[in-house]
Amino acid sequence: MSSQTLDAGPARPERLVEPSSAEVAARYGLTVPGQRPPFWSYVRSLVAYRHFTFAYARARVASVYSSARLGPLWNVLTPLLHIGVYYLVFGWMLDRKAGSGESYIGFLSIGVFVFSYTREAFAVGTKSVADRMTLIRALSFPRALLPLATVVQQLIILGFSLGIVAWILVAVGQIPSTRWLQILPALVLQTLFNVGAALVMARIGAVLRDMRELVPWVLRVWMYTCGVMYSLNKLTAHAPHWVRLMLEFNPGAIYIELSRHALLDGYGQTTPHAWSAGLFWSLLSLGTGLVFFWRAEHRYGRG
Repeated sequence: MSSQTLDAGPARPERLVEPSSAEVAARYGLTVPGQRPPFWSYVRSLVAYRHFTFAYARARVASVYSSARLGPLWNVLTPLLHIGVYYLVFGWMLDRKAGSGESYIGFLSIGVFVFSYTREAFAVGTKSVADRMTLIRALSFPRALLPLATVVQQLIILGFSLGIVAWILVAVGQIPSTRWLQILPALVLQTLFNVGAALVMARIGAVLRDMRELVPWVLRVWMYTCGVMYSLNKLTAHAPHWVRLMLEFNPGAIYIELSRHALLDGYGQTTPHAWSAGLFWSLLSLGTGLVFFWRAEHRYGRG
């Protein structure tokens, strides 16, 4: 036996190297609590939670007027009362019916209900995160579901409202036709626009709590530039070209214009750029809203 073998002694077991926390997290798909997920993973999670979104929206529709005797009917009665007031002021006292087609009451009803859909997406979306801090701190879910659910909530209400609009149109002599189906792509574009707007306003409202007091006034001014109660084409007939172009490119006016063209016989043709502009605003709003809201995902509910 050589002297080397005697001097080596018993073999020592190899020392195990413990993996780092980062390696364990990568192996098992773990993430740091409150960390912002990758953008496309975030979008996929919104799709995965779609059943929660619709269930939450339906619950909100049922609960908003739960203490009132007529309950959710107020979601439709309130715009109907607005139609009555606007008809009295703009249709009768100020005689702004010119340019509205054969039926001013149908013209007005479409404008009020379609604009209300976007207006409420802005107004309720502003409060959607700020008013749900207890839920945000108690449960883990993509926070964008809250403003998204507000848009679904308003879409459900709009579904009932369109039934009222259809009844009004038939009552004033409008004949249902396949042209009415054009309301569907118009509402799809408007819904995409509303989702993006609600996401933007939700993040702003979560930081600036006073924004909820300012938003109703801004929306009221916006309503008067959308042609809800009168024809913008008639009103701006002698206005400078840039003023007419700015008002026609207004997203609120565009979605109202597309809806009126679909539902009103004798209303005339839409402006050539209406569908293109509607698509532009919907994609711009949705893309901007998703990125803007996602970038602050890890901060909601803190502080």
